[in-house]
Amino acid sequence: MQVGHTVTIASVVLMISGVTSAQNYPSKPIRMIAPEVGGGNDFVARLIAQGLTGVLGQQIVVDNRGSAGGVIAAQLLARAHADGYTLLFYSSGIWTAPFLQENVRYDVLRDFSPITLAASSPNTVVVHPSLAVNSVRELIALAKTKPGVLNYASGNSGSANHLAAELFKSMAGVDIVRITYKGTGAALNDVAAGQVQLMFPAIGSVAPHVKAGRLKALAVTSAEPSALAPGLPTVSASGLPGYEAVAMSGVFAPGKTPAPLIDRLNREIVQFLNAADVKEKLLRSGVEATGSTPQEFASKIKTEMARLSKVIKDAGIRAE
Repeated sequence: MQVGHTVTIASVVLMISGVTSAQNYPSKPIRMIAPEVGGGNDFVARLIAQGLTGVLGQQIVVDNRGSAGGVIAAQLLARAHADGYTLLFYSSGIWTAPFLQENVRYDVLRDFSPITLAASSPNTVVVHPSLAVNSVRELIALAKTKPGVLNYASGNSGSANHLAAELFKSMAGVDIVRITYKGTGAALNDVAAGQVQLMFPAIGSVAPHVKAGRLKALAVTSAEPSALAPGLPTVSASGLPGYEAVAMSGVFAPGKTPAPLIDRLNREIVQFLNAADVKEKLLRSGVEATGSTPQEFASKIKTEMARLSKVIKDAGIRAE
């Protein structure tokens, strides 16, 4: 009985401590670890940092650590104090990295406290106009009649466009050959030039090619139609039910950060992301604002890890 009483008292003390911390938080600048300078995720991180600085009354200092596919940034967060003064803004690369690389010294589910899913961007299924298909259904049918003949371009191993293609192959049961490039730009240019037949690039990068008629867009890879590509159907609704491959970015705190601090940060970030002018800025940069609860974000990560780990294992994908 005494043990149970002691545990109850300890729990109450921890809860009161967390509430007190939240009431006094923040009392000094906050560090937000983010991807490399100049990229799309850096833009979103700095936008959120600016918004938080205004409402929290303390400077949010962006610390760009974009090397090693996010592993270095994630490991910094995993080692940080769980006091709300170190945050991480990063993409889904941090939860696919353990499946792609050796010696990743963090556990996503143990070492991170998800705060909110902040932004998302679907990829697009694009083909060269010379390919005689006008829908995902027709693309799958053609690929099944010509196994190993069609090819797709992709950037680095484990990149969002690479995993989107491999998930497509797995779910559709088709054999499409990967042509690897050092960067997404070079890969997209070769598809536009007709040297490779198709690709699954980020939605923001293809609009000029589609508008000029150099590429034909078949579908977006999100579960629902995207405001980034009005009128374009989803892969799921046009031939491959259940398919979804979206580049996601979110905000994290170290594992075991007190719940009142997580709730405070979630409330402020989501409110900021829901502002009409912020949504518009993000759309212009090629992403959609997607604020969520911490629980929704955690559940999404678990689902994505389970699905993508199988794709990575089955395809034998390793980071380059």
